[in-house]
This record gives sequence, C-alpha cells and structure tokens, in this order.
Amino acid sequence: MKRTGIGMLLIAAGIGAVAGFVIDQVLTLSGRATFSPSVMLPVLLVLLGVFVIVMALPVRRATRGLHGAPVNPFRALRTAILAKSSSIVGAAVAGVAVGLLIFLLTRPVTPSLGSMSAIIATVVGGGALVAAGLIAEHLCTIRKDDDDEQPGGDDPGLRPRLHDH
Repeated sequence: MKRTGIGMLLIAAGIGAVAGFVIDQVLTLSGRATFSPSVMLPVLLVLLGVFVIVMALPVRRATRGLHGAPVNPFRALRTAILAKSSSIVGAAVAGVAVGLLIFLLTRPVTPSLGSMSAIIATVVGGGALVAAGLIAEHLCTIRKDDDDEQPGGDDPGLRPRLHDH
C-alpha cells in the first residue's frame, strides 16, 4: 500500500470545495438558506482523529518491538487503511467547508464572524483529521531493512496471537 500523497489530499479537498460551493449556490437559487455545518462536526472530526491515532499505537509498538504484544496482521492492515481513509475524508470535509466559506465571502452582504464560526471550525477539524490520519499512517509503517528495498523483514511483530480464535 502506498502512502497517502499530497496530490490525493489536494484532489479530495478540491472536489469538496467545489461541492460545498455548488451546494450553497443551488440552495440559494432555490430560495433556501445556505448550508451551515453543525457545531458538533468539528468536535467529531477531532475525536475521530484521536481514535485513529490510538488504534495505530499498538501497531507501532508491535513493529518496533516496544513492550507490545504481537498484532494480528489483518488488524494492522485495517488500521493502516483507516488512517489513509481518514486523511482523505478529512481533506474532503475541510474542502466542503472551504467551499461554503468561499460562497459566503463572495456574497454582496458580508456575513458576520458568528455565522462563519462553525464553518471555520469545520475547516480546522478537517485539517486535524488529515494530520491524525497521516500520523497514524506513519505509525503503521514497517521499518525498512538495511539489505532490502521493500519495507518489512522476517518478523515485523505482526504475527497472529495463538489465543485469537
């Protein structure tokens, strides 16, 4: 599995920004109020980021041999995929919030900071989820061997436990 690149994150954020702008444009054209995310969304994004990092810590301990019990390889793979998808989702959500913000700032009437606070907090929460996903992805990386071009080795610590049935 390749690491998440900046290009993928920029594409997700760009698609999200276009979607956020278009959603508000369509709502306004149909005579409805613009979309504003819940205040709880940024909190949820940050909590999800913390959860992803906590899930990656046992994998890190197992691959580095740091007082950790062996980790099931399937769990390690699922955690790495969760980390990768979290960073992409965080970029997309932050992009949607940026699109909503751009829409509001391009209107003839400048909105108050209070009406934009949830949107700005969502951008920050999405950025925090991107950072947490990238950190967790790094924690799930198996170190390279000196004589190998590919990461991994004979015993990276990812062997199944005998009592996992």
